[in-house]
Amino acid sequence: MPEEENDPLVVTRINPLTRSLPSRVIRLFVLFLSVCLVFSAISVYTIRNSGVYNSVAALTSSFQPCYLEQNSLDHWIRPPSNLIHTMTDQELFWRASMVPRIKKYPFKRVPKIAFMFLTKGPLPLAPLWERFLKSHEERYSIYVHSSPSFHAHFASSSVFYRREIPSQVAEWGQMSMCDAERRLLANALLDPSNEWFILLSESCIPLYPFAFIYNYISRSRHSFMGSFDDPGPYGRGRYNPNMAPEVNLTEWRKGSQWFEVNRQLAISIVEDTVYYPKFKEFCRPACYVDEHYFSTILTIRSGALLANRSLTWVDWSRGGAHPATFGSADITEDFLRRANKGHNCSYNGRTTPTCFLFARKFAPSTVKPLLALSPTLTAVSAQVEAPAPAPASPAASVVPSLASALLGGVTALIFGSALRI
Repeated sequence: MPEEENDPLVVTRINPLTRSLPSRVIRLFVLFLSVCLVFSAISVYTIRNSGVYNSVAALTSSFQPCYLEQNSLDHWIRPPSNLIHTMTDQELFWRASMVPRIKKYPFKRVPKIAFMFLTKGPLPLAPLWERFLKSHEERYSIYVHSSPSFHAHFASSSVFYRREIPSQVAEWGQMSMCDAERRLLANALLDPSNEWFILLSESCIPLYPFAFIYNYISRSRHSFMGSFDDPGPYGRGRYNPNMAPEVNLTEWRKGSQWFEVNRQLAISIVEDTVYYPKFKEFCRPACYVDEHYFSTILTIRSGALLANRSLTWVDWSRGGAHPATFGSADITEDFLRRANKGHNCSYNGRTTPTCFLFARKFAPSTVKPLLALSPTLTAVSAQVEAPAPAPASPAASVVPSLASALLGGVTALIFGSALRI
């Protein structure tokens, strides 16, 4: 052991700074706590006496409606803000077929027209529809079913912006075409304000101003779908006896693909599980199911509600398997004036010369001449007198000529003439 450890003369020296360090730390800690307490007291006093407390309370309570929104009526009646969803067709049709048993709406409801566009890709006539729909935002909605591989790029200001629904491939003459139409109806039914549903293509144009079309449809006691018994090879000749007993030959109907139906009939189409399997299995090309399915099932279920005519005019005068397509050279004032010939059909039991509200097929090249000839598309809305109610009577089907269909309405749209039904 070293000698220094036993030496009484060796004294251990302690640094004064080391001795005072713990007391300084304690004093600083106590000072920090005192400052925190004083600051907290001042803050509480300030909040309670300057109105900030009330603001915070109000801000907290403002979150309550969002929390309770799931149980409010608005949650159930507000249309979907985003049309893109993950529902299967089966789930979608089930959801869309829900019908309240109480008919009177417990909220202010403005009935709307759902314009349903069944397209292959782009909408080249969109500028014409933009002008047609301008200033009527509360009375219409738009739904677009296009090819799944196509992705539209509309400006955020466009009425078509984000109006595409989840789509699948639709092939002409096959059940997938009816599936697409049912899909459009089902998505539109999710908005409880939609009362009338119009199927259109990318080549369709309106023949009258919006106000006139809205009044014509809303005041009609019938939905506009062609449904007639064709005894020839392209009518009854397409019937398959295997469709009985659900569908008998005497119930077999044919009609145009382009239709307008009210909410009741739209639900009837979407909820169908009785006739659909029969048509899918036994109405194959050359049956062309889109010409028979809807018209047949609605005639069986609600035939008295059909006007037995379409609101969309097409020109079959040129022959062929498809109606004529109009190009830019056809869109002239002289052509429209020459087309002004009389035609008649039944509307609420009265004879009217106004039978068509839309027309097809118009090529993309027609958009500029159509816009040039109709610079004031909505200007005549207030001038056109709406259809007047009339005693009910069986609706008759009258097949008008090519030209009379077009100008009966286009002249009103383009030249601003006041038409009377």
